Amino acid sequence: MADPTPEVFVAQLLELLTLKPLGNDRFEGPRRVEGIGRVFGGQVVAQALVAALETVDADRPAHSLHAYFLRGASEDYPIEFEVTRVFDGGSFSNRRLTATQQGKPVFACSASFHKHEDGYEHQSAMMPDVAGPDELESEHVLLARHWDEIAPNAPPIMLRPRPIEVRSINPGDLLDREPGEPRQYVWFRVRSPLPDDPLLHRAILAYWSDMRLMATSLLPHPISFARGDVRGASLDHALWFHADARVDQWLLYAMESPWTGGARGLNHGQIFTGDGTLVASVAQEGMFRAVR
Repeated sequence: MADPTPEVFVAQLLELLTLKPLGNDRFEGPRRVEGIGRVFGGQVVAQALVAALETVDADRPAHSLHAYFLRGASEDYPIEFEVTRVFDGGSFSNRRLTATQQGKPVFACSASFHKHEDGYEHQSAMMPDVAGPDELESEHVLLARHWDEIAPNAPPIMLRPRPIEVRSINPGDLLDREPGEPRQYVWFRVRSPLPDDPLLHRAILAYWSDMRLMATSLLPHPISFARGDVRGASLDHALWFHADARVDQWLLYAMESPWTGGARGLNHGQIFTGDGTLVASVAQEGMFRAVR
């Protein structure tokens, strides 16, 4: 059976981000149809952000989110989000969210929202001097070429078709066990055009910010997620939005890991537009356990 078209992939992503109101600032996040295991952490982050946005004035986009993954959530069930309206001031709003599945907490976060203000500006972060996306191969083509050797052991999330296209500066980072520098750079974009709603673009940016970042911690070590050498899970996730950006146009995700130890790894990320504008910063700690 042929894969769905890019438009179908993206429609499915938008369905995941369309929450059902349950009343009293509670919302139900839909599950992935024909799920194949644990919910992708970025899905929970994005759904939580959408839930919080439902309780905030439309002129206050999110500027930061700080989250903890408490349990792995199953794709077999929807997730319920409860929003607490912590604060609404003249310029800022704050929300606390708890996500539960079958009565058990799976995720908790705080999100802050800011009405636009003019102010001083600077950007010291420089976009890495790397090849552009037109010079690179799409990741799904790379995976297809190595399918027979990785399919038996790779995590299901790596093998499923995605609504977002990825092109890596160093494709070997995904598959090789050869130790290297704890840095990676990938271009990404949604595979078909999206509506112009900037809040939707921020939600999808939040969704994708959890992909590939944790694996940066593994690059100095002779192991690979794609080879089934290690199991991992996101522990926490922090995201700062600096500016609006279209996620249906190429964005560069620059990632590095300053430290790994004690079965955990810390990772930092910066997301740039093609012209070098820094639009988001990310930090995450992940847990890693070797497969024996």
